Amino acid sequence: MKKVRKAVFPVAGMGTRFLPATKASPKEMLPIVDKPLIQYAVEEAVAAGITDMVFVTGRSKRAIEDHFDKAYELESELEARGKNEMLDFVRNMIPKNINCIYIRQAEALGLGHAVLCAKPVIGDEPFAVILADDLLDGKPAVMKQMTDTYDYYRCSVLGVQDVPRADTKSYGIVDARPVAERVEQINAIVEKPKPEEAPSTLAVVGRYILTPRIFHYLENIQPGAGGEIQLTDGIAALLNEEQVLAYRYDGTRYDCGSKLGYLQATVVFGQRHPEVGPAFDAYLKNMER
Repeated sequence: MKKVRKAVFPVAGMGTRFLPATKASPKEMLPIVDKPLIQYAVEEAVAAGITDMVFVTGRSKRAIEDHFDKAYELESELEARGKNEMLDFVRNMIPKNINCIYIRQAEALGLGHAVLCAKPVIGDEPFAVILADDLLDGKPAVMKQMTDTYDYYRCSVLGVQDVPRADTKSYGIVDARPVAERVEQINAIVEKPKPEEAPSTLAVVGRYILTPRIFHYLENIQPGAGGEIQLTDGIAALLNEEQVLAYRYDGTRYDCGSKLGYLQATVVFGQRHPEVGPAFDAYLKNMER
């Protein structure tokens, strides 16, 4: 019985909603207080027992590789200045047993194509897909909740939440029926339906656990909207062969692909930050007067 030990992070997107900040820096490196979005995503994967982090990157994304690489000059400088606490933090951002693997997506051909690029590394194992700009705040970590669900049901699992009907045009929407607490069996999935055509308001967010059979369908489906290979279309085809579940995760989602969601996350995580939280919280309360 194979466990989920690999996670794919599609990080090749342009981040146009955050221009000019993302002109020369990846959107996944935008910080929430003092930690970039991609690190929150990797820490969530680590909390789920995942050891192989597969980053599907594009041009101008070297900052992500550098972030998780060893920084000899920085470590030497911190050591010389006696900043041992910061030195320890830099050296141990991720556990020693974690492998970081980088694959270049030469063309931006959609989320499905990005996932397909990881096939040589994933092989015939189940794997997670984590979109870093969906910052999910849950205890236990949302991906841990989902790997536990996978371990029980042994099939693909999609993280979902209810959204306002007016917003269905921005998500993959599932038609599903409950099978257990927080777990529903998916009958159909539709990419970005108009509100009046959506089968429900249950939306897929940036967390997936997929069986390796998904690669067969991603290799054979026709390009969808915008000439891109849609992961949703691959999952829709997979439904004809395998059970796929929707999991209503326990936690709060911050859509850090939008400016408003990014600001909301910054405030919430800023208020709980061990160093600046109390002072920041006092500042916000003073502003409300």
